[in-house]
Amino acid sequence: MTPAPQAPIILSFDVEEHHRIEAAAGLTCSPDLRAEYGRRMDCCTRWLLDELAGLDIRATFFVVGQVAKTHPDLVRAMHQAGHEVGSHSWDHRRVHRLAPDEFREDVRRSKEVIEDLTGEAVAGYRAPTFSVTRETAWAIDVLAELGLRYDSSIYPVRHDRYGIPDAPRAPFLAKGRERTLLEIPPATLRLCGVNVPVGGGGYFRLLPLFLMEQAFAQVRRRCDPPVTMLYFHPWEFDPDQPRLPLGRVSRFRTYVGTKTSRGRLRALLRRHCFARAVDVAPGIEQNGGVLPTFPLIDSGGP
Repeated sequence: MTPAPQAPIILSFDVEEHHRIEAAAGLTCSPDLRAEYGRRMDCCTRWLLDELAGLDIRATFFVVGQVAKTHPDLVRAMHQAGHEVGSHSWDHRRVHRLAPDEFREDVRRSKEVIEDLTGEAVAGYRAPTFSVTRETAWAIDVLAELGLRYDSSIYPVRHDRYGIPDAPRAPFLAKGRERTLLEIPPATLRLCGVNVPVGGGGYFRLLPLFLMEQAFAQVRRRCDPPVTMLYFHPWEFDPDQPRLPLGRVSRFRTYVGTKTSRGRLRALLRRHCFARAVDVAPGIEQNGGVLPTFPLIDSGGP
């Protein structure tokens, strides 16, 4: 019997300097420390590019526009290696902090600088801290108006900073106020009626890898289309970086597992086949007639 083909696993990286993380919002970093984080971000991203090249893996890199502007050679290296370069906003502000017109300009600027460097249209977007939620449903309309083909900003989990726990776990059509857009959410594992986040970030560094493996298998059995999205950050693979003065909970979330993250990522990359989001999206779109449409605004809301 011919084995069933593996469901696509999309590999993605959110590229920003360490001082831009949400846990550091409100902290003041000296120009020297910002420069050091920028240097280390560049080095860690190039380490990722080398690791992926050694395994002939292509991934999606969601890049902050200001990073693309200050590190153009890094973006060119991503593109020349065959990776997709998407937008991760202009300056890594959460969508909640922007009015619709400000958000439109934020995304437009990031698209423009990336497209100038790669010569290709930006197809995908990921909001900082997964900040497309019910409160920012209008962002879907803006992204669709700007010509984005897909979004990956809605995490179907319950979290203190983000998430829409009742959103579909598999790709779906997110409906804003008027428009819809293909949404590819990060991976979750359904346990005891709750979506457990296992798609990357701190969850990857903290939780056993077998939970992520279970999520892959569960998605293949239960989800249609059976597409999985993983996400990581270059700074997560830099255990020797200067540490930010964070509170106890934020410090744990941010730095747990960074000493072992490189080995864990290598092990994961050798176990599976991975794809770019831009290559998987057309197959999902062909099934658009059967994709669920999920309204971000309640029908009885304003």
